[in-house]
Amino acid sequence: MAITAAMVGELRAKTDAPMMECKKALTEANGDMEKAEEILRVKLGNKAGKAASRVTAEGAVASAIEGKVGALIEVNCETDFVTKNDSFLALCNAAAQLIAKHNPADIDALGTLPCEIDGFGPTLEDVRKGLIGKIGENMSFRRFKRVEGSSVTCYLHSGRIGVMVEFEGSETAARDVAMHIAAMKPVALSSADVPAELVAKERSVAEAKAAESGKPAEIVTKMVEGSIAKYLKEVSLMDQAFVKNDKQTIAQMLKENATTVSAFTMYIVGEGIEKKVDDFAAEVAAQVAAAKSA
Repeated sequence: MAITAAMVGELRAKTDAPMMECKKALTEANGDMEKAEEILRVKLGNKAGKAASRVTAEGAVASAIEGKVGALIEVNCETDFVTKNDSFLALCNAAAQLIAKHNPADIDALGTLPCEIDGFGPTLEDVRKGLIGKIGENMSFRRFKRVEGSSVTCYLHSGRIGVMVEFEGSETAARDVAMHIAAMKPVALSSADVPAELVAKERSVAEAKAAESGKPAEIVTKMVEGSIAKYLKEVSLMDQAFVKNDKQTIAQMLKENATTVSAFTMYIVGEGIEKKVDDFAAEVAAQVAAAKSA
């Protein structure tokens, strides 16, 4: 059977596969569109294995709220370009909704939940692998948080920062807190909750600076304690000056609105992931040097 350009175009639209791959699949399937699509699914699926080792430091944060259940998830990919892909965003949102609905124990359990996107399925993991093949880029579910019981609100900033706040009282005030967290990035709810290792690190720096002053020991001690107090105020949510009104702290704003915040979760895309940075100039220089020595 003759394979027409229209047939190749139709298969490409369905699968996003390269033109030549579409033509080969149609030829192998003798023009049968469904069979050709199946052949491509198998071939595209192989890309998942090749892509699996590539670093996924870009991505998006998605959220879902079902009554008093909230979910936040970070889904990673390789390039910023893919974060604007509708299929990738559908994967992110589906994952968040599945977390809220089914309360999976971990990432592996999340992958076994039922999901279908773009003809891939029947599980979320099958969809992930299928989209790796279709888009040609590695994707991974990195981390998620699910809360249940208290009221929940979420704020997403450009899809790259996600904040989930557990509260009682005014949702408007709680959402303002979520926006504030995305902007000011506190490390803990209160000064008492700041991790001990962070305080110890700050104390070490403060002691080194104070020691250089050459002042008496009792003055040095006061300088260090002053530095620690300032640091705790800067990184503790309740002590921070509210971004919408720096004349009051978050604690004061919440009290004014008869609202309490019991916890928050903040995900920043790619935080802590080591990204590969290509030095194009160095690469060209190396190639030139190699060519000269050949």
